[in-house]
Amino acid sequence: MAYKFGTKAIHAGQSPDPSTGAIMTPIFQTSTFVQASPGKHQGYAYARGKNPTRTALEDCLAALENAKHALCFSSGMGATDAVAKLLKPGDEVITGNDLYGGTYRMFTKVFANYGIKFHFVDLHDAQNIQNYINENTKLIWVETPTNPTMKIVDITACAKIAKASKITFVVDNTFASPYLQNPIDLGADIVMHSVTKYLGGHSDVIMGALMMNDETLYERLAFIHNSCGATPGPMDSFLVLRGIKTLHLRMKAHCENGKAVAHFLRNHPKVDKVYWPGFEEHPNHDIAKKQMRDFGGMISFTTKNASIEDTFKLASSFKVFSLAESLGGVESLINHPATMTHASIPKADRETAGVVDSLLRLSVGVEDIEDLLEDLAQALN
Repeated sequence: MAYKFGTKAIHAGQSPDPSTGAIMTPIFQTSTFVQASPGKHQGYAYARGKNPTRTALEDCLAALENAKHALCFSSGMGATDAVAKLLKPGDEVITGNDLYGGTYRMFTKVFANYGIKFHFVDLHDAQNIQNYINENTKLIWVETPTNPTMKIVDITACAKIAKASKITFVVDNTFASPYLQNPIDLGADIVMHSVTKYLGGHSDVIMGALMMNDETLYERLAFIHNSCGATPGPMDSFLVLRGIKTLHLRMKAHCENGKAVAHFLRNHPKVDKVYWPGFEEHPNHDIAKKQMRDFGGMISFTTKNASIEDTFKLASSFKVFSLAESLGGVESLINHPATMTHASIPKADRETAGVVDSLLRLSVGVEDIEDLLEDLAQALN
């Protein structure tokens, strides 16, 4: 029976504990497992490789992304690192020119040192990818919506280009979550999540995940996963399983509040630009409408004639929104990308991508919308 999303969020990968009947997956807080004889065990030998709590979470995440396989990592960067380790010196990667600062830092400061070449491309038009493809191109990595300017990349178009050239295609689906978007259904080979964000949902876990269908790709990544050891513990896996049970409910509230905040900001006299895919004038809005089920709770904006000092003052003036990195939790956050999440990107490159000093990014939480709008009003006053 094919279950709907909310049912999968609550039940996928999980069944009552056979020894006790516990409805919640137990926290298997153990480093090793007893074997009947050398090499004979019940699928679990050492907890870096596999842990039953983590297995339940991986099965749940695979179901949410309509994938056959999932692997959980100790952070989103751990998941990104594993994908990069599929490459070898001389390989080339095509990615967006406005991706998350941590991903940019890893690509340019770590893997570029091993002879891997990265092309940072404007992906507003997916056909731009064609200009950079050659015999060494092995990976296309995109975010959509992008962090923090909410640019929309056409996943289906990118997938067709990647498939035609036999290039592995990865989508960072963190901003949308599986509730809003399923890149594997649109042709992606791998979906990456910072599970820390919407999937966990409560700002209490650091975790990453990869989902895929291809068996060979899964086996290669599982080998890296176990060999390099960036694996999460059972307590974190349990917390994410618990968080996912309300993902569909939380995402509805994030989307409703996000829409109200976006419209409030667009109509405020001190606000210059608002970046939110739900506006008809937002670049590639039609693509967002086609590949997403709603437009999410992530919004960025700039204010008119604001210096960086004015922007710092504004960012520190909120009472409900908290000034902090990260996103996707139930509480609302405000972030200054140029000095926080994207500080590792050179200023000229940041500004080319739209990450100017006056840009602020909001992760709109699930508080009462009247309180959020009142907080925005008092801060912008």
